[in-house]
Amino acid sequence: GNGFPLERSAGKKVFLIGGGIGIPPMLELARELPASTEKQIIVGYRDDQLFLKEDLEENGTVYIATEDGSVGTKGNVLDAIREQNLTADVIYACGPTPMLRAIKEYAAEKGIKCYISLEEKMACGIGACLACVCQSKDVDHHSNVHNKRICKDGPVFLAEEVEL
Repeated sequence: GNGFPLERSAGKKVFLIGGGIGIPPMLELARELPASTEKQIIVGYRDDQLFLKEDLEENGTVYIATEDGSVGTKGNVLDAIREQNLTADVIYACGPTPMLRAIKEYAAEKGIKCYISLEEKMACGIGACLACVCQSKDVDHHSNVHNKRICKDGPVFLAEEVEL
């Protein structure tokens, strides 16, 4: 598989967006990005159980959204972005599919380069079983259909390459 393209962020303002189990990958990405990157970490939780909050704050400016409104913005990560009037040159995101779908639409609307990490069930992990495919714009050289194997071709994709 692959990871987020770190070189795309040097000297730029980025969103690192994580929702639920997509939050830990954003912490590691924040640690790996070049020092010249302005990191805006937008994370979404269900409630006030803010795991990794302090670690995230050590690696960028953190904005929190909670579904129940107990901390930060009431709503989702895009609600927090809009409430804070945040802007970015590049988006990196990991989390549930509905969140990624909304972020993909937001990025297209704003003309922002967006990379998403897909969380799919993977069986073999080597690209043979095709259990983790997602629909793509391009034809997969393995299956000769419009699929990408998340385990082999991803899990990180340029948002416009895949259908959610």
